[in-house]
Amino acid sequence: MPPPYPPLDLPFVCLTLTRRLRPQWETMRPVRYATFLAVLAATALTTSCADSGDKPYPVHTYNMGERITLGHIVYQVFETQWLTHTGEGAETRIPENRFFLVRLSALNSSGADIIVPNLTIEDDAGKKYPELSSGDGVPQFIGYLRSVKPADTVTGNAVFDAPPKHYKLKIQDETGEKTAYVDIPLAFVSETPDVPEVGGKKKEK
Repeated sequence: MPPPYPPLDLPFVCLTLTRRLRPQWETMRPVRYATFLAVLAATALTTSCADSGDKPYPVHTYNMGERITLGHIVYQVFETQWLTHTGEGAETRIPENRFFLVRLSALNSSGADIIVPNLTIEDDAGKKYPELSSGDGVPQFIGYLRSVKPADTVTGNAVFDAPPKHYKLKIQDETGEKTAYVDIPLAFVSETPDVPEVGGKKKEK
């Protein structure tokens, strides 16, 4: 990739072109002359702004356990857990795939209340699974609508319904403009061996 060009010196560019093109301008009518100058100035200004514009925020991938600062949120992902179900008896909840629990914390380093954005996991093929809004039966559920006060931290398990795979967890700052990923290797830290049915019977996996 070629090195970036330095920002244009707009007054210098306009002065140089004025001197070089003065003979041609002297033959122009006043209206055409003024129009030409306006187009020239707008073009130079647009080019200068494009060269010096803000670069997009770089997207990095981190490992579990690392502290990740995005905007005013400091994330840290601790561990994961796979479950075939949550709850017992009439409260049993069975996922379409597996319940995937991700235990993490999010610290508000700003001086005002913020909302911690919802999370997404993405597999190696690019398929995405959004965070579930219901935490029924999920131990230490982190909540779905997470309003955090200044200097406070929210900690707990976010839950997804997804097949066991290698995933990356997508996290964002409070504005949604800055993004990062956390690499989550496939590891069966804990998985319930069978699924109880209502009435005390058990359903094998």
